[in-house]
Amino acid sequence: MRMKTLLSGVLLSVPMVTQAAEGERIQVTGEIIDTWCYYSGVMGGPDAVTGTAHHTCALWCSAGGIPVGLLGEDGQVYMVLKIEGDDGSSGGDTQLRLASHEITADGLLYHRDGLNYLVVEEVVADHGITKLNHEDYGPVPGFAIPKPKN
Repeated sequence: MRMKTLLSGVLLSVPMVTQAAEGERIQVTGEIIDTWCYYSGVMGGPDAVTGTAHHTCALWCSAGGIPVGLLGEDGQVYMVLKIEGDDGSSGGDTQLRLASHEITADGLLYHRDGLNYLVVEEVVADHGITKLNHEDYGPVPGFAIPKPKN
């Protein structure tokens, strides 16, 4: 009897999850970015890790499985979980095709632990690469190249 009472107390203290969280439908416009370089700062500041100055690296990171993000015009970063039903969303042809492009995405927004997650159900508009900053930073920003050790 005591075990049954103890077990009932444990079960009552465990929250029961009955359904998944529902996302908020949004449309957001911004650039598909390489989240590793954007957050880590390994390749420089925010201006250097967007647009044409960072396009090649963004391709390599996406192909290597680094999740892509959408840097919205509002300055928020949305971690992209899926794009248009593509199950290989942390990489794959869809993300390679969209790397560094400015898009307008329609999808579901989820918030958890201070992060924004986006399931893109449709790419409403693909404006291509609109931020031509390689003239300022070069194809690889100079500060991203390690200096030789003496």
